[in-house]
Amino acid sequence: MRLDDDDFSVLGLPQAFALDRLLLDERRRVLQAEVHPDRFAAEGGAAQRVAMQWAMRVNEAWRRLKDPLTRAAYLCELRGAPVGAESNTAMPADFLVQQMQWREALDDARADDALRGLDAQAQASEQELLACLAAQLDGPGHEASAQARAAAGTVRALMFVQRFRQDLERRLQPLDT
Repeated sequence: MRLDDDDFSVLGLPQAFALDRLLLDERRRVLQAEVHPDRFAAEGGAAQRVAMQWAMRVNEAWRRLKDPLTRAAYLCELRGAPVGAESNTAMPADFLVQQMQWREALDDARADDALRGLDAQAQASEQELLACLAAQLDGPGHEASAQARAAAGTVRALMFVQRFRQDLERRLQPLDT
């Protein structure tokens, strides 16, 4: 392994969207035990610094891969289709209309039931987008650049939905306490 290997290689996992979270966590735990700086105390400061770099690299890879959204964005980037959410906000018109309708409904919602209904809709949309990402990133032809570009658009849509769900969560928190 090299420090500049991709996150999947660092953790010894296949380059895939669908990852077993327990396996991912186990790989991190095993690698952290192998590269822990205390294991290199007898070898001096230089060896401990290298071990610290490895420990940080393992944690960085784990953090990026544990979240489906960041994992999908990372896969798109590895496959030559960066998400570019800062500069590319183009979305299909029907998706944007749905987002506007959800935002208006959120602004108008006064009752707990209305907020929970919106959350159920957004959660269903999130699950659909995650399934779509799995098909785009792991399905037949997943290495093709067209699939990666399509997945980058799906990642941007998922970012919208997750942001909306976070706003909903803020509205629901006072009701849950």
